Amino acid sequence: MNLEKVIFGFFIVLALTLNFGFFLGKIENPEHHNVIELFAVVVVNFIATGLKLGDRSHIGAVLLATSLVADLELIAASVYWTVAVHVTGIGLTSEVMASIISLTGGALLANVISVIMLVSETLMSRR
Repeated sequence: MNLEKVIFGFFIVLALTLNFGFFLGKIENPEHHNVIELFAVVVVNFIATGLKLGDRSHIGAVLLATSLVADLELIAASVYWTVAVHVTGIGLTSEVMASIISLTGGALLANVISVIMLVSETLMSRR
C-alpha cells in the first residue's frame, strides 16, 4: 500500500464530504450552515489542491483544475459571507445565505468530478 496515495485520496474524499455536509440543509436558513464548517471545507480543499500540484500527468492537470475551481468558489462564498456580516452589516439574510450555498454547490460539483476522476483512474490502473 502506498501511503502517499492513501493521504492523497483521503484529502480528496474529505474535501468532498465536508463540502457536502456544509451544503446540506435548507438553502436559505443560516442555522443549517455553520461558518466553522465552511472554514474547514476551505482549509481541506487547499490541502487537497496542494497535494495535486506535484502530478505532471494529464489527469493530474485536470484534477488540479477541478480543485482550483472548488477553491475559487469556496473563497468567493467565504468573502461574500464576511462582507455581508462584517462589512455591510446586512447579516445572513435568506438571499445572502442562498448565494453562499449556491457558490458552495459549485465547489461540491467540482469535488464530485474530482472524486469520480480519482476512482476511474484507480480502476484503470488495475488493468
